[in-house]
Amino acid sequence: MRRIALLVFVASTGLLAQSGSFDWRIPRPFPRPAVPADNPMSASKVALGRYLFYDKRMSSNGKESCASCHRQELAFTDGRARAEGTMGELHPRSSMSLANIAYSPLLTWANPSLSSLEEQAMIPISGTEPIELGLKGHEDRFLADIGRDAVYRRLFPEAFPRETPPYTMGNVTKALAAFERTIISLNSPYDRYRYGNDPDAISDAAKRGELLFFSGERTACFQCHGNWNFNGSLRYEGGDSTKAPFLNTGLYNLRGEFSYPAPNTGLYQYTHRREDIGKFRAPTLRNIAVTAPYMHDGSISSLAEVIDHYAAGGRTITSGPSAGIGHDNPNKESNVQGFKLTDAERKDLIAFLESLTDSEFLHNPMLSDPRK
Repeated sequence: MRRIALLVFVASTGLLAQSGSFDWRIPRPFPRPAVPADNPMSASKVALGRYLFYDKRMSSNGKESCASCHRQELAFTDGRARAEGTMGELHPRSSMSLANIAYSPLLTWANPSLSSLEEQAMIPISGTEPIELGLKGHEDRFLADIGRDAVYRRLFPEAFPRETPPYTMGNVTKALAAFERTIISLNSPYDRYRYGNDPDAISDAAKRGELLFFSGERTACFQCHGNWNFNGSLRYEGGDSTKAPFLNTGLYNLRGEFSYPAPNTGLYQYTHRREDIGKFRAPTLRNIAVTAPYMHDGSISSLAEVIDHYAAGGRTITSGPSAGIGHDNPNKESNVQGFKLTDAERKDLIAFLESLTDSEFLHNPMLSDPRK
């Protein structure tokens, strides 16, 4: 039924995955991402953004690039609990996966207004709390450097033919955003099974796990990680954006003013409403098996522990500064009440989650460092 619904959805919007001037190479029946009118897609712009994404000159000391925190083989995460900036400063949260980021109505873990990839790119480039790439104040040097690079001297004019000179930070962020929109993962074994008419693409265990995942009477995982992107929200060409959920899952329940450890208070950081403490955006579960550690702060190390957390209806921490019973967090989502699974069912659910790993995506040469 989900496959039929998706086909009807695509047909109703009149979308063709490879129509238009840019070849997205998106498997049917999935739609194309939405693209802002002031930054249309082009092959030359994507190629430029790919070079910039992997260029360590993007950092103030030449030690890190965008790819340092977004490694392709880890579904464009970094394998760390907390991202580390080019000066060694730790970010309070983990690096989110960039897989299918073009389909996300909102970006980052908790900002309810940041929806533009072009705007988001400036945060790691120029942000100071914390310092990530640390390029603030070094922009002129950076632009002069890339203006002397033979590859960029070709790609910038091709990508921005009407601008003289084309070497601007605005164009850097536009090119980065264009490349990021091509970081698309839609060819996992589960995709081939559910949408590609291949009944043998996933194991029997994964099929049983799928039933558990989408069961409202058992786990109800789909209530927060719904739709074909498994993040509960979508933005696509020709359609209306669906609401991006911000959820408190009972990960913490500290005593004192805040139930979540500062500075990771979630949506509250932007709204200052106490009912928003601990609410974070649900990330995509695509390629989840390779993106450990989990949660916004990387505080859970394995998929088995994630299932334990939700099975308990919230995590209990017995000692230390984060001690508390997450099940009793006053802001916790009403549908996070816990459930019971047998050992065999736990293995089935993990098998389903592992079937969301898109190996072709993790090794796609069109997304890798072009200088290697």
